[in-house]
Amino acid sequence: MSIIEQEDFGKTFSYWPRHQEALYARLESKHSWLDNKHRSAEDRIVDPLDNEMVLNIGPQHPATHGVLRCAVKLDGETIDKCVLDIGYLHRGIEKIAEAKTYQEFMPYTDRMDYLSPYANNVAWCLAVEKLVGIEAPNRAQWIRTMMCEVARISSHLLWLGVALMDAGAVSVFLWTFQYREDIYTIFDEVTGARLTVSHCRIGGVASDISDTGLNLISDFIDRFVVTIGEWEKLLNRNRIWIDRCKDVGVLSAEEVVEFGMTGPNLRGSGVAHDIRIFEPYLKYEEVDFNIPIRTEGDSLARYFVRMDEMKESMKIIRQCIEKLPAGPIRTDDAKRSYPSKNEVYYTMEGLIHDFMYTDSGVCAPKGAAAYHAIEGSKGELGFYLQSDGTGTPWRVKMNSPSFSNVQALEYMMEGSAMGDMVVLIGTIDPVLGEADK
Repeated sequence: MSIIEQEDFGKTFSYWPRHQEALYARLESKHSWLDNKHRSAEDRIVDPLDNEMVLNIGPQHPATHGVLRCAVKLDGETIDKCVLDIGYLHRGIEKIAEAKTYQEFMPYTDRMDYLSPYANNVAWCLAVEKLVGIEAPNRAQWIRTMMCEVARISSHLLWLGVALMDAGAVSVFLWTFQYREDIYTIFDEVTGARLTVSHCRIGGVASDISDTGLNLISDFIDRFVVTIGEWEKLLNRNRIWIDRCKDVGVLSAEEVVEFGMTGPNLRGSGVAHDIRIFEPYLKYEEVDFNIPIRTEGDSLARYFVRMDEMKESMKIIRQCIEKLPAGPIRTDDAKRSYPSKNEVYYTMEGLIHDFMYTDSGVCAPKGAAAYHAIEGSKGELGFYLQSDGTGTPWRVKMNSPSFSNVQALEYMMEGSAMGDMVVLIGTIDPVLGEADK
């Protein structure tokens, strides 16, 4: 490397020492947990400096569930202070959205919560449809509802497998990934892709679901409903798993609301809020399901909530299969949605509309604004859009559940044992792809 290149390299990364200095200054300035009123005077160490250590966990660490950095000050085996450092996966995705048409940006949502990409697609398309005033056909809404619940199960399966592996149970990790592979086969059949599905379209879905796809989903549910019962027999009374989770990371109902947490982390502390019930979208008003809730507020309660959620998702999927109507899968308006491939391939009008829609996309009225949220696997996933009358949004703001939920981690870790850190991160179930945006 030449001298000039070395100087440029140094200028490029000159912010890094300042960032480190600010991070550790914040760590030092935090109120010590040792002086917290919740700890009795007898438990306090007379000279804690003898046992103090500053330790960095992440951002490149398998237990951090992504590029999450935790700077902690330890007093022996106890975490006295904790500062989280995020942003290592920041891609400026909100600004990217403002340079794309509404439909062009949809595939980018797959890369946010990449464990539940179908739900991200649906959330974006629903927000755009609300902004523009489009309603997808009934069959498309039922397909979206069903596949969102399949995505929820897939996300919770990864959470279960990884959380248990963090606690030392490798076998369950392998079992959960076996069923996730079955779900990937379902997505491959229904959408044409295994992970980044990009199946939604503004005004509907890209392709219809086949009988083969429905049979794969039905077969999966029939097998999985038996398997999850067997897993519960193994885990619900397993002394090692219960001891690792019970009374670890306890949050009261008031605290989870104060931190802005959503999803299973909110319901695990006794707050029975679910957007599918209180602000229903798609076809959730027409299916019967319950909101799993626990009041203990610890890691074990959040485990039970997610296990129950997978059972409720199976109930919803069965009802979607039974009630799936015939009909179109996209709105019949060439100005607001892509035409079918038959129209594009065999008619001049279809080809023209396809070209025009790709060029400018759907246009919302100037000054229009809309916010729409769904109940994702990790909580409230919402998009706020503002229009300037063109085919690209003027402003996009994303409300991602991982960003909201990870705010509570510092509070949960302080006072906990160092060995519980991986359990606490796992119980929050963050995906840094949507936290950093």
